[in-house]
Parts: sequence; structure tokens; C-alpha cells
Amino acid sequence: MPLSRQRRFPRARSSVSAARAFALETLVAWGCADRLDEVRLCVSELATNAVLHGVPPGREFSLAFVADGPLIRVEVRDSGDGSAEVVQAKVDDIRGRGLLLVSALADDFGVTVHAPGKTVWAVFRTASAQAGV
Repeated sequence: MPLSRQRRFPRARSSVSAARAFALETLVAWGCADRLDEVRLCVSELATNAVLHGVPPGREFSLAFVADGPLIRVEVRDSGDGSAEVVQAKVDDIRGRGLLLVSALADDFGVTVHAPGKTVWAVFRTASAQAGV
């Protein structure tokens, strides 16, 4: 049976570090340390995108984790109308690489559109998912 955890975060820059901490807490509790750095980096990128581009003022985003066998699925859902597309940033661009990093680090990645908003998700194959549960 899959395990899941979810938490909501306000539209605030401090929510990015809180989302990383929630990722660490969740993966450690589930005994999934082998992809910890990659998952936390992707959570950071997805949470940052939600705060900067996806969450309207006064709203929140949600971060969910689902463990199903060796797979960990990370989902960030917001209610904004911003898009979530992988773009090729120019060498001197100071932003625009977040989803490129997520797509490179995750084993699968995508966007599910809702009315309103979207869920940006990434899947990681782990050696230790649910081992500690």
C-alpha cells in the first residue's frame, strides 16, 4: 500500500526552506536516503517556482510525497495560471534552469493541469523506499 504525506505552505520565500525540511523529514522517516540530495534539490526548485510564478497573493501551494515500492513521487500543486515548461536558458541568464534541473535529476517528470492551477511532479526510483516503514 502506498504511503503519502502532504503539507501546505504559504506564498513566502521561507516556504522553500520549509519544503526542503519537510522533504528531509519525510524521506528519513521512510528510510529513503539514497536519492535524498536529488529529491531535496528538486523540491527546492519546484517550491521556488510555485512561490515566484504559481501561487497568487494570499494563497498556498501544497507539497506531497507518495512512496509506492521503490518509487517516490513528489508533487507541487498551486492554483496559479503560470506555465511549467522546461526551457533552455542562455549562458548568461540568472534564472530559468529549475525545471531543466528537475527533468535531468528525476526519473520521470511532468505537469498535470487543473482548473485552476497545476501539479508539477517528479518521480525518483530509490533503492530503499519504504524499507524503514
